[in-house]
Amino acid sequence: MNARHIPEDFDPVATDDPDAVHALYRDLRSRCPVAHTDAYGGFWALTTHREVREAALDDARFISSVKAVVPSDPRGLRRPPLNFDAPRHTPFRKALDATLSRRRLAGLEPALREHAARVLTPMLERGSGDIAQEFGALYPAWVTTEWLNLDPELAPDLAETAARWVRAWRSQDAEVVNAMSGRMYEMARALVADRRERPRPVEEDPASSLLAQRVDGEPLDEEHIVGALRQSLVVGMVAPPIVVGSIATHLGTDQELQQRLRAEPDLVPAALEEFLRLYAPYRGFARTVAEPTTVLDREILPGEPVTLTYASANRDATVFDEPDEFRLDRPNIADHLAFGRGRHRCPGAPMARLMLRVALEELLARTASFTAVGSREGARMPELGIVSSHLEFVLPGDGR
Repeated sequence: MNARHIPEDFDPVATDDPDAVHALYRDLRSRCPVAHTDAYGGFWALTTHREVREAALDDARFISSVKAVVPSDPRGLRRPPLNFDAPRHTPFRKALDATLSRRRLAGLEPALREHAARVLTPMLERGSGDIAQEFGALYPAWVTTEWLNLDPELAPDLAETAARWVRAWRSQDAEVVNAMSGRMYEMARALVADRRERPRPVEEDPASSLLAQRVDGEPLDEEHIVGALRQSLVVGMVAPPIVVGSIATHLGTDQELQQRLRAEPDLVPAALEEFLRLYAPYRGFARTVAEPTTVLDREILPGEPVTLTYASANRDATVFDEPDEFRLDRPNIADHLAFGRGRHRCPGAPMARLMLRVALEELLARTASFTAVGSREGARMPELGIVSSHLEFVLPGDGR
């Protein structure tokens, strides 16, 4: 940041309670929609739907190659495609997108359903458990294992490694971040080495797809391929525990909606979109501007991070009526920004929707009811939502 004085408009670390954070965003949208804070070295936050959406779509002005998240990896590493701008990021996105077709996802669904049921079973048999940590933090490791065609024995290690990496990243513990990231880099390097020797169909295997990608006839840099796979190993492990925890807690306090979805499972996909709007798990990915830019009369200079606060945009009352309420029939639900917009929209959105739908369907199908009990833990910056939530379960036939 330069030496100019910018008033501090909010404190992003004052609370991790999701309701309090959303109250802060509600205040900022009305009082100071383009807000600044001195936290984490200083950054701007765009909080309204229009400004967030327009910035996400304007990737020539709001670039990702300088800073893609606040707080950043304490080592300052840059990995594709998240930390690359177009056109450098495009071949990596193309390679990964090829492995997320509807046909491939449909083929993965039976395995994901088996994993979900198996991971849920210990909690259900015990009658209680932490849905975010015991299920939400482990099930995605199996999803990632299936998508990347990893050795199944790696799933538990991936879950533990990614969880430790996330905790250390949030607290900016560089030593643990480096150690856990190194373990994931080892996984990624081993995966690349294996696919060089034993390539798989590119539409079914991300590593093979990246190795087959060409730019002007030349293969992608191997270190960048490893980086993209390292990014893939962790990206699907950060948000799912939060979204699962937030959805399950909502349903655990709204028995009427829970029973309706259990009785009418065809409503689950539509409900999931409204849950994604309500419980977008990021306070915002970051950009920097390529040139001096004025947004709603506030000047932002190159080098000053700007967070696109998707969670705030998704509760903008000028776009969504009664934005803090769950409404299954929103006519404009497709306008939510839980997965971003533009070139840097979440490439794993189709997989995330499948993973969450299967998780919710299995949770509802295997229980007669569940209730959220006890205290809950909120996610730290840059995430938002519930990372620890205890449920008590009643199973079909329990008679309780």
